[in-house]
Amino acid sequence: MTISQESFRFVSELVRGESAIVLDAGKEYLVESRLAPLARAAGLPDVDAFVSDVVRRRTPTALRAIVEALTTNETSWFRDSEPFATLRNSVLPTLAAARAGKGIRIWCAACSSGQEPYSVAITALDTPALMGAPVEVVGTDLSEEMLARARAAEYSQLEINRGLPASTLVKHFDRSGVGWRVRPNVAATVSFRPLNLIRPFPAMGTFDVVFLRNVLIYFDSATKRDILSRVRRLIAPDGVLFLGAAEMLTGIDDGWERLPGERSSIYRLRAATTSATTSGITAGIGAGIGAGIGIGAGVTAGLSTGLSTGAA
Repeated sequence: MTISQESFRFVSELVRGESAIVLDAGKEYLVESRLAPLARAAGLPDVDAFVSDVVRRRTPTALRAIVEALTTNETSWFRDSEPFATLRNSVLPTLAAARAGKGIRIWCAACSSGQEPYSVAITALDTPALMGAPVEVVGTDLSEEMLARARAAEYSQLEINRGLPASTLVKHFDRSGVGWRVRPNVAATVSFRPLNLIRPFPAMGTFDVVFLRNVLIYFDSATKRDILSRVRRLIAPDGVLFLGAAEMLTGIDDGWERLPGERSSIYRLRAATTSATTSGITAGIGAGIGAGIGIGAGVTAGLSTGLSTGAA
């Protein structure tokens, strides 16, 4: 059965109002496929019956379940690899030198089930220049379900196979049944909290690095501009913003200046252009990328040899 236009309209308006995600006409199949499991769990015959029940009762739990079902939770370990090489080889060392032993705070927005924040934490722990310097990674997401999974820090073999090098698996994970668990020293570096990017941000303090990767592509220009203006208020003057490889701020927000980084999309506050620290980051990025850290190399071979059994 195809979802009715009335049900589709209710769902699309709800999702846009709560997450700014636009479900245009033609996405009926997507809504139906995502909501069918919720209808079955509720003991209802189809999606229309489920939506009608939600419309009638309007319980916060059911409304939130619809929004969470329609959000995209695509993620992997060290996604695209290059941003993490840049983070380790230039951004973190430069920030560490500027802070002279003080802590570094990193925010991973829309973190899904936690692979990105843990990838960032592992990168920081494996950065020689940070030895002994405290690092705090904060992961946020709209979905309470995804946050619960992130806090659990347990991943299936299938999820592990999506981007995690075998050497990193051996060093930073322990076996947990048929899956894997992030080791305590890594997990202790990361905290998770709910946050809806289209709502006013709660008090979170100042961050030195912000990962807002592969998120803005889902929003219209006005929403992008609003989110970026609020990010500017909580990033340090010499802080660094990482976006997805295909995301650019040209024509969206001129308060940011792009740093060179090959395929990486990395920005700093335009007002910090003459800062010695940000100049150091700019100078170091090219060398850092050239050096690399081997993320993503040999994953398949490493995992298929002796690590049998199998993303977010």
